[in-house]
Amino acid sequence: MKKQLTFSQYRLIDLIAFALMYAVFEYIIIRAAMGSLFRDQVFTVSLAGAITSIVYMRWGLWGGIHAALTGALYCLYSGGTATQFAVYILGNLCSLPAALVLRRIGPERVRTGYWSCLLFPLAVILLMQGGRALVSLILGGPADGVLGFFTTDALSILFTLVILWIARRLDGVYEDQKHYLLRIQKEDKPHLQ
Repeated sequence: MKKQLTFSQYRLIDLIAFALMYAVFEYIIIRAAMGSLFRDQVFTVSLAGAITSIVYMRWGLWGGIHAALTGALYCLYSGGTATQFAVYILGNLCSLPAALVLRRIGPERVRTGYWSCLLFPLAVILLMQGGRALVSLILGGPADGVLGFFTTDALSILFTLVILWIARRLDGVYEDQKHYLLRIQKEDKPHLQ
């Protein structure tokens, strides 16, 4: 008899998988950005908003782990200072209110909504950027540098929206996992006649 995964085991595997995906792809993006072709660019691109939005949709507040992790890995890969680690980790955690709103409205309603499916990830990434700016100010960063958290990361907003637009079309990727597993189980049961 084969042993089935518990829901907790499934969640742990899924959370680890998304963390590993982020770690690998963000490393590739940052290494490419540090190459001679992109070195002098003022824009940055990150998958933090996209991955965190997907994990919030799948697991709710568990996505806070990924919000913090994305900030830490970004700084680690790009050679950040201790202050930058604090700014990116704490700043990314400022996206947690989006997960609370998601829970209140309902993940399925957000996922299937015409505009809400993209407004949610937009809120996540803007809260991350705003959180970084706020934490930077609190830690003594220059006030004129606040706008830079939004302008230099503008391409990340576009990438987040495109990735979520695609993920929404993939069965079960951008979906609350309890809902997804129940839906799949219901579809797999043979109908009695």
